[in-house]
Amino acid sequence: MDMLEPQPKRQPQPAPHPRSLSVVIPLYQERDNIEPLLARIHQGLQIYPYPWELILVDDGSRDGTAQVLFEQTARYGTHLRVIGFRRNFGQTAAMQAGFDAARGALIATLDGDLQNDPAEIPRLIDELLARDLDLLQGWRRDRQDALLLRKIPSRLANGLIARVTGVHLHDYGCSLKVYRSEVIKEIRLFGEMHRFIPVWVAGVTAPERIGETEVGHRARELGQSKYGISRTFRVLLDLLVAFFFLRFGARPGHFFGGIGLSFGLLGGLMMTWLAWVKFGLGEDIGDRPLFFVAILFLVASIQFLTTGVLAEIMTRTLFASGERTHHCICRQTDPAAAGWKVEQQQDCTGSGAQIRRQVQASGFNLNLEQAPRQPGATDQGSEGSV
Repeated sequence: MDMLEPQPKRQPQPAPHPRSLSVVIPLYQERDNIEPLLARIHQGLQIYPYPWELILVDDGSRDGTAQVLFEQTARYGTHLRVIGFRRNFGQTAAMQAGFDAARGALIATLDGDLQNDPAEIPRLIDELLARDLDLLQGWRRDRQDALLLRKIPSRLANGLIARVTGVHLHDYGCSLKVYRSEVIKEIRLFGEMHRFIPVWVAGVTAPERIGETEVGHRARELGQSKYGISRTFRVLLDLLVAFFFLRFGARPGHFFGGIGLSFGLLGGLMMTWLAWVKFGLGEDIGDRPLFFVAILFLVASIQFLTTGVLAEIMTRTLFASGERTHHCICRQTDPAAAGWKVEQQQDCTGSGAQIRRQVQASGFNLNLEQAPRQPGATDQGSEGSV
């Protein structure tokens, strides 16, 4: 009998540096914003002395966004990673693809419309770690958007979400957030659930480990907004789904079973009363509306109880099965060739040499190269490949 050849042991991947950072940005029809966006991100993260990477996810843009992104990878280096979808799957799918690809111990997200300042990311990271949080949400207190179409619907939605879910934040819609990777990767995002990420995070960590901080906000300079007042109605529907999954995601039988038992109890009481009328008083009940209502309640009870059992079976099957993504990637930069960006700073948390020794001690192999020179700029950093 032929013996199976022993499989070579897979080498364990080094643990990420505790302050390594992955910046995830979903993009859709943002061709004009790409170059200024990349310039501001690299300028804003010059003071961040630890390894970082930038993951840009093109959500099926038709204006040439993906082409410009792939052109920029040759200019900036291997720390710039691009993922392109075959078609438009939505912002939630784009963010999930970015989370799946992220390698850092910390993950920061923001929109590609340049309304948030990437230079605030290092401050948010320091605050996240100082407050020992799992998620730090940005709060656009001085929001530079239209009052009627954006501000008022957003305030109403934020208040309703906080009241229904119990997660009290001022600005759920701000995309500038910082997460611990180990927490956000416990969540799978589908549909349009990116609006409720703090709610989903509250399902895997304590609500007190979710915080917020004020961030700057500027008016859009290039491109067109993808949001309108019509999304308010979708938010209401998504809120119902979020509430259900937050309270009954792992035990849907309790939700459907509770309704079924209520109908069954009411139907049983009606039938008990009708039985006394029929056999105790000797009256006819065949033509009474209450008789048909009682039958309807009992049938509804059986249906809800059966639905609860089926929902429990499906939930357990889902938890036991493998994960399936909700998007389809058409093209991306080679993940095996992905590198890290490490800025050489002299006066931040230590000298450049000290920082490189700390990073290498964590398992990183940094082959530093000269960073791409921006027009009119001096040498600021270098490229690290893992």
